Amino acid sequence: MRVVLVGAASERARLRQALPPTIEVVGEATTLAAARQLDADAVVLAPGGRPRDPDFAPEALTPREIQVLELLAEGLPNKAIAARLAISDQTVKFHVSSICGKLGAANRTEAVRLGLRRGLITL
Repeated sequence: MRVVLVGAASERARLRQALPPTIEVVGEATTLAAARQLDADAVVLAPGGRPRDPDFAPEALTPREIQVLELLAEGLPNKAIAARLAISDQTVKFHVSSICGKLGAANRTEAVRLGLRRGLITL
């Protein structure tokens, strides 16, 4: 996999050493905007801090979206979430889609992982 490292120089150096040999670093950048210019399969954000980039600031989740995310973390399916919150299945699907979009998650499992990592929810 070809990746671009994003973050401060010291963080990128630490990350570069921690990556497995199957990962090819094709470039480094301090901002996401700069990283988008490079040809890679993925962008890897250096741990220990976020890049100083206005595009990186995630949109805040609404209180209802946080409730849905907490129930996702419990492993509940959409129908059970809908019943718990007294809303329709379609509304739950809408909230899950919105949560994934705001967090940059590909699916509900990744949304939970990112929510935990960002301190939005706890287990």
